[in-house]
Amino acid sequence: MYTPNTDEEALEIYRKLSLIRQSQNAIIREYHKDEMKTPVHLGIGLEGISVGVAHCIPSTAKSFGQLRNHGQYLAITGETDRFFGELYGKVTGTSSGKGGSMHLSAPEDGLISTSGIVGSTVSLAVGAAFAAKYRGTDDIAVVMFGDGVVEEGEFWESLNFACLHQLRVLFICEDNNIAIHTSGEDRRGYRGKSISAAVSGFDCDVTQGDGTNVLVVAEMVSNAVNKMIETPKPAVLHLTWMRALEHVGPNTDFHIGYRAQPTEEELLEADPVHKYEKYLLTREITHEQLEKVRRELDEQIEKSIESARSAPFPTEADLLKGVLN
Repeated sequence: MYTPNTDEEALEIYRKLSLIRQSQNAIIREYHKDEMKTPVHLGIGLEGISVGVAHCIPSTAKSFGQLRNHGQYLAITGETDRFFGELYGKVTGTSSGKGGSMHLSAPEDGLISTSGIVGSTVSLAVGAAFAAKYRGTDDIAVVMFGDGVVEEGEFWESLNFACLHQLRVLFICEDNNIAIHTSGEDRRGYRGKSISAAVSGFDCDVTQGDGTNVLVVAEMVSNAVNKMIETPKPAVLHLTWMRALEHVGPNTDFHIGYRAQPTEEELLEADPVHKYEKYLLTREITHEQLEKVRRELDEQIEKSIESARSAPFPTEADLLKGVLN
């Protein structure tokens, strides 16, 4: 398991985890006011994967993501002004208010593209890795996606191409065993096999682990990155987690009946922030230090929300800006 070298590093990981959690909680609080018009796919429960990956990939990595992208964006950038600007549909957003929640990007920080079209960024990541090989660099590409993507042909074709050409692509499957409301067992023809087993026949490194433990994720990512930089080869990380909320929207949905209601103990066991707080206390980091981090983040988030609310909407003249024609 990954061990932060210093208390400063340990607290920085906590800051990233808490930034995601507190931003998602702010969206839950504000969304019913109907000022955010974009659909939101919230990432409560996914923070361990988002932060573990962002913390351990090289600064030169090209990252790509899926529609449940808030955690990835916040873990990579650490900023909330453009994030909330986009959710409120304002010109201050990541796409000047025209992309919405599912299309966040920050190319200047290495986050090239995220998309609401299922599986669509997997091939983009492979293309970025192919470009790096063509240019003779050891840069890597990273793509994060849900388990539903593994039913898409684009995933298998992209994985095949990456393995065939031995590209430095880190495929990260965020597996909550649910695609909207349907379990993996009801969607996949390779019954009785995990996603890890299904991809193990390809010429790539495959590792499975607990996506709710940020330090487990960080260790897996570090190992995969170091290995592929040394020897060009794709890697697949199959990481499990539990989606705490409905597929899209700010509410819980256990009452619908398509999945069991977890106990309070099970919810805590699947909570990456709670797990990491317990770890920090074993390092003799105090509750007061953690509260200070959370308080600072609350102030940052509230300022960003107010800034987004007061920012202008795009004008009609902005409609085709940035559109390829």
